[in-house]
Amino acid sequence: MTIAFEGWLDGLTASGIILSSAFFGLLSLYKSIKMKAKLLSIAGIMIFFVGFLWLGPTIDFLFKLIADNNIEPVQVYVLLSYTSVAPALFFAIYLGSELLVPKLKWLFLGVFIVLGVIFEMFLWFSPIQSFEYPIEVKVADGLIDASFNRTHPTFLMVAVFLVSALIFLGIGFAIKAKQATGLLRKKFTYLSIANIIFVLCGALDSILTLPLAIGFVRVVMMTFALWMYLGLKT
Repeated sequence: MTIAFEGWLDGLTASGIILSSAFFGLLSLYKSIKMKAKLLSIAGIMIFFVGFLWLGPTIDFLFKLIADNNIEPVQVYVLLSYTSVAPALFFAIYLGSELLVPKLKWLFLGVFIVLGVIFEMFLWFSPIQSFEYPIEVKVADGLIDASFNRTHPTFLMVAVFLVSALIFLGIGFAIKAKQATGLLRKKFTYLSIANIIFVLCGALDSILTLPLAIGFVRVVMMTFALWMYLGLKT
């Protein structure tokens, strides 16, 4: 089995994000059913899809750990990692618009549904072109490395999604927290922290190359699901 320290760090931190998202996603869904809290169920589904953004490195790590092979073909790694972008965005915008601008909810959702469909089409019909080619196994750690082709529409759309989420959700919830008082201020603060962590950690994970820095970013990302849960649980 040829997994270097960097590979263990990569695989374990990605797996940690999946596990924390699964735990708090299930907890949110359980609480939402018990208390008939619609927004908590939306948050639970969102948490799942956000966690799935690290499904590619997690599955590749498990393949390497169990069978000493990487995911083949490499397009599968790409699809595992990024197919959940559009669903995660949909539920995030649904949640944010319901709490911030409920009268404009369907306008925001309509725009991002169209953008999400376009993104998924680019991803599924040109997965190799969407990333720097060739996508290959990193010699340093034995796991697959895939970096966005920064001139391809998939990268440009992800950048738009992240900036939109930062402004609408991260800053939007922070403004609502400033306007509110008491428990409501605390709830909006938690939601703002959650979405800022999601956007910044997602962006840094794609940009950074130093394994220890990526590991630190992912450990912070593991707290995203907790902040989301705290922000919406009754």
